[in-house]
Amino acid sequence: MRALVRLVRMLVHVGRGLCLIYRRFPALEQDARDAAVQAWAHTMLACLGVKLQVHGEVPRSGPVLLAANHISWLDILVMHAARHCRFISKADIQHWPLIGTLATAAGTLYITRESRRDALRVVHHMAECLRADEVLAVFPEGTTGDGSTVLPFHANLFQAAISADAPVVPVGLRFINSRSGLASFAPCYIGDDTLVGSIWRTLCAQSLVAVVHFGPAQHAAGRDRRAWAADVRAAVIQLRD
Repeated sequence: MRALVRLVRMLVHVGRGLCLIYRRFPALEQDARDAAVQAWAHTMLACLGVKLQVHGEVPRSGPVLLAANHISWLDILVMHAARHCRFISKADIQHWPLIGTLATAAGTLYITRESRRDALRVVHHMAECLRADEVLAVFPEGTTGDGSTVLPFHANLFQAAISADAPVVPVGLRFINSRSGLASFAPCYIGDDTLVGSIWRTLCAQSLVAVVHFGPAQHAAGRDRRAWAADVRAAVIQLRD
């Protein structure tokens, strides 16, 4: 019954988000849009029964590239609730019903991962956004894991921070059960998991807490993108412990 109530609240809040996009967004300045997206994401977590814990120093402004480990579809909501940012995401999401509309309104930059030319285009666009003092976010693993380990980081997108001389902030994400303090795998979205199944497990979960830990900002300091990506990954692993 609790899960069904949460499901209804989630769907109603999705509807509110769409109304916000179509009715209010055209008249809002960018800062107001960003604040509205952050508030919407925070409320959505409440609708899902997920509490948010934020640790570390949250970047107040750009330019900055947030680099986080990736566990679930829920990560984007969690990151937006902690600090509004523009995500770099696979192009497929742009065409997903409802989700694509919400992601685009939140300022998502889309990339066709199979296309080297498109990857270069996105890196150039990211560098331009960073030079314009924006806050961007990436999941350098390129896919989701179960949260117990952090996969190797792809280094390509770090080139944007190097080109723009912008810092990277490592971000550690994890989900825990507040009663036991142990890791929760309810929101995981890996392997044979379906999105519907992952959402339903999340709705059914009790005492679920999303923990976001922002680490100190790093500058390239002469490192190439591969060395920098490896060092940021090491920092993310420490932030999750």
